[in-house]
This record gives sequence, C-alpha cells and structure tokens, in this order.
Amino acid sequence: MNPPKTDARRHHDPEVRGFASDNYAGAHPEVLAALALANGGHQVAYGEDAYTENLQQVIRSHFGASAEVFPVFNGTGANVVALQAVTDRWGAVICAESAHINVDECGAPERVGGLKLLTVPTPDGKLTPELIDRQAYGWEDEHRAMPQVVSIAQSTELGTVYTPQEIRAICEHAHARGMRVHVDGSRLANAAASLNVPMRTFTNAVGVDILSLGGTKNGALFGEAVVVINQDAVSHMKHLRKLSMQLASKMRFVSVQLEALLARDLWLRNARHANEMAQRLAEGVRAVHGVEILHPVQANAVFARLPHEVSERLQKRYRFYFWDEAAGDVRWMCAFDTTEEDVDGFVAALKEEMAR
Repeated sequence: MNPPKTDARRHHDPEVRGFASDNYAGAHPEVLAALALANGGHQVAYGEDAYTENLQQVIRSHFGASAEVFPVFNGTGANVVALQAVTDRWGAVICAESAHINVDECGAPERVGGLKLLTVPTPDGKLTPELIDRQAYGWEDEHRAMPQVVSIAQSTELGTVYTPQEIRAICEHAHARGMRVHVDGSRLANAAASLNVPMRTFTNAVGVDILSLGGTKNGALFGEAVVVINQDAVSHMKHLRKLSMQLASKMRFVSVQLEALLARDLWLRNARHANEMAQRLAEGVRAVHGVEILHPVQANAVFARLPHEVSERLQKRYRFYFWDEAAGDVRWMCAFDTTEEDVDGFVAALKEEMAR
C-alpha cells in the first residue's frame, strides 16, 4: 500500500488568542528569520558552532565579562542543571512555596536533580532574608539536607518583581551563610522591563551566582540557557548539561534565537509590550464590580478572584487557567503578541459574563 499523501496545513485559527500563558504565543518573526539565517550549510555540533560562540559575547554584554552561557532545551532543564551545578549530593535549595521549581516541574529538581527543596510560604511569591532564615539552619546536622542554595524567581510565579535592593539583600544574606543564589529567570526580561533597568542591575551587579535565562516566553520557538555568573560557584557544567539530557546537538538553533532576542533590544520590546498589555488588562478589570485583583501587577500576569461559574463561562470564550479553583482565583497572562483589541475584547466579555 502506498502511504497517504500529506502536506503541511494550518490546523488553528491564527486570529485566536487567549490569556492562559505566554507559552501559547508563537515565535516572533525576527526569531524565525534568525533561524532561517542559521539553517544553511553545515556547522559544528554540540555547541562548537559560530552562533553559540557569538552568543557568549552577547551574554557577557548583559551579565558581565566573566559570564558563561550554556544553552539548553527548556526552562525545567535550565533550573535542574543550574541547581545541580551549585549543590552537593546532600544539598538542599530554599525557595518560595509558590516557586515554579516546587509546584510546576513535576518533581524534576528532586527526582532528576537529586535535590531537597526547603519551601517557605510567602504572601507575594518573594523571599526575604527573614523568610530564608526559616529554613537556613542545620548545616552540621547529618539528619537534615544541607541548605546550600537560595532560589528566587524574577519575576515570581505571582507576577511580582524583586527590586535590585531586595535581591542584593538576599545575596548578601545567603553568601554570609555560605549559600549560593540562583535566579529562575524564565521571565527575567519582563522584570527588567518593569523595573526599567538592564538585567545586570539585579543579577551580576548584586551578587547572583547562577541564572536560568528564559527565551520561550519572550518570543523564542524553544530554548533557554543557564548563565554562570560566578565561575567559582560551579564546576563541570558541560558534563552536568549532558548528564541531564540538555545538550542540543544542533545547538546553533537554540543559540541563534537567544542571539536574536538579546543582541539588540527585541527581548526588551517584547517584554515591555507584554507588561503594558497586562497593565491595560488590570485597568479594565478594576472597573468590573465583583472582580478582585489579588497581587500587584508588575510584569505580564494578572491574578484575580471572581465567581467560579463566571470563570467557567468565560473560559468557553477565552483560554485561561484557574490558579486556585476552590477559591475562585485565576491567572491571566499577556504575551509579546497580545493586542489592545485582545485585551479590550476580553474585558468586554468579562463584563458580559459578570452581568449574567
């Protein structure tokens, strides 16, 4: 039998947008153009290509002359590799209870990385030196996993943003206790856009040791990176990346996307736009009686509380997720391609459903 003939066809309506996740967005056209540029001919595999070499210089322009970048496939991989790099076999990581590494990575830091997560409840997703000290003890107790790393997310899972001064205080506090500091930066660009400062201002300039740098949520097709800022904090990063199944053979296709975002200002343009759309959404929602915004809107996320049945009806018109279904809490995310018309249409639909 002859195999059925197939051809590439569009299986979705490109005009449909939702507010479920910035991962729902496609790739930015400038990123796609960069991929096409890198596609011709042969390049050395496993990171010895010209695009990965150039990315090192781009990363150093953002994170300092000693920074080194290790492209990986995805955000969970970046976090697991980065945390393994700054811990011993008996090490533990202090993080917010709401942290992505704790609630959204299927136990990968524990099961794949072999780490113990020591979590701390926070009102806004942000750690402080005082909150860190709830878990920062017992270094000589062989019955307890040893706290070796503080991991924070910038921006946080609740859409809040650390100031540079807050991260500096965390780094100084952690370092004084012999711990390293890791930043989960899947939305680092959104934080920089919110603060209106370069990314270095709240990373290498304040003492961060290692960073998971996001690309996918900011317009890449796929691909993230581990950025080692403090070279004394890690060893054998290449081996860890391979051991953790995060070494891309055709790495040029990850590197060129990050280069397209970071070499000029595409990363910032995308993040600013997503943040602006979240602000527009929050302003529209605040005018709807019976809807409560739960956290400060500082990046590209809006968390709200509204009647459960209203959310269920609204989900039939726009995709979004419950954050705490029992409480009626939802999360609305904006992306680099969210338009003013998308936001205004969503707010109008929300008002209609609230009025029913």
